[in-house]
Amino acid sequence: MLVELVVENYAVVERLRVRFHHGFHALTGETGSGKSIVVDAVSLLLGGRASAEMVRTGATRARISGIFEFPDDPGLRQLMENSGIDTEEGEILIEREIQANGKSRAFAASRPVTIAFLREAAPYLADIHGQNDQQRLFNPDAQRELLDEFALAQTLKSEVAAIWRQLRGCDTELKELSKREQEQLRLSDLWSFQRKEIESAALKPNEDATLEADRRVLQNVTRLSENAEAAYTALYDGPASVVAQLRTGVRRLQELVKIDESVKEILDTLNPAIIASEEASRALRDYVGKLEADPARLESVETRLAGLEKLKRKYGSSIEEILAFLADVQQKMSIVETATERREELAKRKAKLDTEYSAAATKLTEKRRDAARKLDKKIEKELATLAMPGAKFKIQVMPTSPAEHGADAIGFVLSANAGEELRGLDKVASGGEVSRVALAIQTCLGTPSHGTPHLLIFDEVDAGIGGEAAESVGRRLKGLATSNQVICVTHQAQIAGFADHHYRVEKHEVKGRTVAAMEELTGEERTREVGRMLSGQRLTPEALKHAEQLIRTSSV
Repeated sequence: MLVELVVENYAVVERLRVRFHHGFHALTGETGSGKSIVVDAVSLLLGGRASAEMVRTGATRARISGIFEFPDDPGLRQLMENSGIDTEEGEILIEREIQANGKSRAFAASRPVTIAFLREAAPYLADIHGQNDQQRLFNPDAQRELLDEFALAQTLKSEVAAIWRQLRGCDTELKELSKREQEQLRLSDLWSFQRKEIESAALKPNEDATLEADRRVLQNVTRLSENAEAAYTALYDGPASVVAQLRTGVRRLQELVKIDESVKEILDTLNPAIIASEEASRALRDYVGKLEADPARLESVETRLAGLEKLKRKYGSSIEEILAFLADVQQKMSIVETATERREELAKRKAKLDTEYSAAATKLTEKRRDAARKLDKKIEKELATLAMPGAKFKIQVMPTSPAEHGADAIGFVLSANAGEELRGLDKVASGGEVSRVALAIQTCLGTPSHGTPHLLIFDEVDAGIGGEAAESVGRRLKGLATSNQVICVTHQAQIAGFADHHYRVEKHEVKGRTVAAMEELTGEERTREVGRMLSGQRLTPEALKHAEQLIRTSSV
């Protein structure tokens, strides 16, 4: 529902701030006073078309903002979350700014949004039924949604949609299989060769690094042997070797310890050095013993490294990359080898889903047709009380191509007068008649599916009616307002008398400029406004008395 509306520099409005409430709101005023400005302003917040003519003369921009109570609807919540808009506060601020050059900007919760976003959010926030706002009622998708809401078909429709999405998934995969099949068959010989070439190499992780180390050793056996033997001699095998010198030092320190115990710490540090030197010497001796020239082994290593280098040039810069390439090729070959089995599996699954979809869609069609017959009669009955006694209304449920929403095309057709052919609403109905059709539909549908009151705006719903018919319209609007927020622009006192909240729109001149203003009326002011609507410009005592009686009886 709409909590507050602020309009600045829009048409003849300089600044207007209005608080709205739960229930039925009537907007009244003289012809041309600007009553429809509220309707037009809300329409802009819902993604309506903006133009430079909307900006007040002399102003650089017009600005409209509305605070809406956030409806507890998963679809709207998902839309907001996808746009990064916080919805935890229970209300949302929608803003629209129109510049003098005709360009406009939109904001939701102070974040920039597109006009397309506003249009997508609009059905969750409000329905406008006026001279230029019949698009939703004319839209086949919206008509289907209205019928499904009356039929309580949401669960069955979700089942149909779920099966449809699975069907589309099968179709997509089958098309992809067929699309890839020719190319895969063409490449399968290449993949087979690549797999055999890599697998025959029997690669091991880090093998190239190990072979490189082996090659360096085999290529430098003589140099390694000379250096290792020289090191061994320096450490152990010479009269001036490290081990010999350390042993001499230890013997001298042992003699010192016999005299001065404090030298023992120095002696203790040398003993591990002797052990480490002896172990290093033995390791060097073993190393020298293993060193020998092996031309055959060197040739084998060179050959293996050359083979690995060839594979690297073709499949990757390292053993790991080559093995990853092999895994990819094996996967592709597996797909080719199992494509036939996968196609058969998908075909069976698709046939099963086709059967399930057909059964669920048929049930949905039957549910829609049954609901359409019932809703037809209810709407015709309502139209008869809304000054359309000869009107015929029918909801057509026609077969169409299967889709996520089922296999039905829904069409609302109307014969506004007896003897006329049934045609689409946009072909046969005037703005006032469509508003009354919308009112009849809303009355038959009752409470919205979510718990938050939905905003319904009716502009000129009373066009061409009066007396008993106008009273009937007012009563219907009053009934709708028990579970919705209703705003109605009206010229009829019989309708205004039913309002829970009454607003008057009027124009006056300020410093040579025409300014539209709007105020909420209560008590005597409301009585005088209803009296004016009954009697015209000259307010008579009889009109005031009639107005008091009308308001009193309408509120019962």
